[in-house]
Amino acid sequence: MKYEIKGTPFPVVICQLENGEKMITEKGAMVWMSPNMQMQTSGGGLGRMFSKAFSGESMFQNIYTAQGNGMIAFGSCFPGKIMPLEIAPGREMILQKSAFLASESGVSLSVHFSKKLGAGFFGGEGFIMQKLSGHGIAFAEIDGELVEYDLKAGQQIIVDTGNVAGFEPTVTMDIQQVAGLKNKLLGGEGLFNTTLTGPGRIWLQTMPIYNVANAIRPYIPTGNNN
Repeated sequence: MKYEIKGTPFPVVICQLENGEKMITEKGAMVWMSPNMQMQTSGGGLGRMFSKAFSGESMFQNIYTAQGNGMIAFGSCFPGKIMPLEIAPGREMILQKSAFLASESGVSLSVHFSKKLGAGFFGGEGFIMQKLSGHGIAFAEIDGELVEYDLKAGQQIIVDTGNVAGFEPTVTMDIQQVAGLKNKLLGGEGLFNTTLTGPGRIWLQTMPIYNVANAIRPYIPTGNNN
């Protein structure tokens, strides 16, 4: 598979496939393709479907197979970036649950949980993540701009939960409550933050989609408006 990422601020990744090569996606990310691309929808087994339902993700995958040399493009649904990832044994990746866009068929997706289950349930977006393993190229959808840090062993960074796009499995994620009642009630920054501890690389996104939704909500007309 060969690919090219084009466009801004709504990028698209165009994949050129040889006969028999497959691409998978969990959502309606396909924007165009050649006529010889064959689509099949799969649930991936009852256990995997249950875990997806629990995490709030789609229970089904769309599998696109090239019948001869083919082309397929996957597009971003929000202004930002498409980040290519080379997945291999020892090079797994943890992603925000909404970040996965598409991948080669050799890449496996599974649900990844924070170690501190109790805090995670109240931590919102950052608790339930996706783990990418196996072998192949995957593409992640980043909201806004992308910033990368390479944390040393024991080095920490505190991040608003929704700004965590992904990190290497060597990085530890802990979701913690904001200290102090006044900070919680008056700070306007949410009740929880995510602490990431190295070693390993992390990827942060500058404009999570739910932050944009919260910003425009007061301006959306409702039935109570005159």
